[in-house]
Amino acid sequence: MDYTTLRHSAPHTAPSPAQEEDVATILYTSGTTGVPKGAMLTGLGMIHSATSFVTVMGLGPQDRTIITVPMNHVTGLVACVHTMIRAAGTMIAMREFKAPRFLDLAAREGMTFSVMVPAMYNLCLHQADLADFDLSRWRVGGYGGAPMPAATIERLGTALPGLGLMNVYGATELTSPATMMPADQTASRRLSVGLPAPGAEIVIMDDQGRELPRGEAGELWIRGAMVVPGYWRNPQADAREFVGGFWKSGDIGSIDADGFVHVFDRKKEMINRGGHKIYTAMVESVLTAWPGVIEAAVVPRPCPILGERVHAVVTVKPDMVAEDDLRRHCAAQLSDYQCPETYVLTHDPLPRNANGKIMKRSIT
Repeated sequence: MDYTTLRHSAPHTAPSPAQEEDVATILYTSGTTGVPKGAMLTGLGMIHSATSFVTVMGLGPQDRTIITVPMNHVTGLVACVHTMIRAAGTMIAMREFKAPRFLDLAAREGMTFSVMVPAMYNLCLHQADLADFDLSRWRVGGYGGAPMPAATIERLGTALPGLGLMNVYGATELTSPATMMPADQTASRRLSVGLPAPGAEIVIMDDQGRELPRGEAGELWIRGAMVVPGYWRNPQADAREFVGGFWKSGDIGSIDADGFVHVFDRKKEMINRGGHKIYTAMVESVLTAWPGVIEAAVVPRPCPILGERVHAVVTVKPDMVAEDDLRRHCAAQLSDYQCPETYVLTHDPLPRNANGKIMKRSIT
C-alpha cells in the first residue's frame, strides 16, 4: 500500500489485535563488542520497564525530562519516552548534547528527571558552573553504561544536594533496566549497579552454566518480563545468548551478601595479562578519580610474552595532568599487574557511539 492510498483510507477504529508478547519494535544493539543485532522488544517488556522506572524512581505527572540520547536506542525510547508517557510527565527533546546548553535548557524548563551516561554528568561539572543555573527542581539523575567516578558523585552532591543519583544497569536485550540503585545508597555503593528491578531474576553462572554462590564472580544471566524473546532473524545468536528464558549478558559480575549486583567488565573486554584477569572498568574508575581526568578507556595491547598488557587512553584537562601523576596514583590504588604500562594522554573526547558508550574497538 502506498502513502496516497493509506492517507485516503477510512480511519481504523477497532482495537488492535496485537497480544502483549508480540513484537512491538526492533532495536539494534550498540555493537560495542561485535556486529549489532536486532533485539525484538515486546509491548509487555516495554510497559514493564517503563513501570519499573516510574515505580522505583517515584515519577509522576509533575516530572519533566530532557532527552539527550538517541530515541531509536533503548535508553531514549524506553527510559525516556515510554517512561514519561507512563508517568504522564513532560518530554523536551535536545538534538545534540552540549553541557552549557543542556544546563540552560534544564533551568528554563524546570527539569526534574534525567537519564544520561556518567560522562555527560562529568561534562556538566567540567564545562560549566552549576551555580549559574537554577537546577533546584532536578531531583532524579539516572545513569548507566559505566561506573560514576567518586569525584563526580561528591561534586554533584555538593553542588546539587537535592539530586538523587541512581545507577541503572540494562541493555537492549533487557528493554532496560535489570537493576536500579536506590539514591541513598549510591555514594556508599558506587561500584554496584544496584538491586534487581521489579520482576528481574539475576544469577551468576560459571563457564559451564552452573550457578555460583553469593560473592563469586561469573557471567550475569537475567530472566524476567523485560528480556526480549530473541533477535530478528538470527537463530545462531539466539542459540548462543538465550537459554531457559535467561539472557546471557556477557558481563562479568557478582551479587553480594546484601543482594546488590556488581558488574566488573564485559567478558570480551577483560584483559588477560599472563594469566591475571584484569577488569578494565576497575582501572578506569581509578584513573577518573584523579583531578583533571575527564574520561578514560583501558584496552589490551598484544604482548608476545604475557599475551596482553594494560594500555590506557585518558582525556585530560590541559596542563593539569602528567603521566607520572597517573602512574603513582594507580600504583597506590591497584595491584602492580593491574596498572597501565602505557598511556596516551589527550585533550580530545574518546570515540563514542550514538548512545554515548565508548567504542573501545576504535582505540589503540
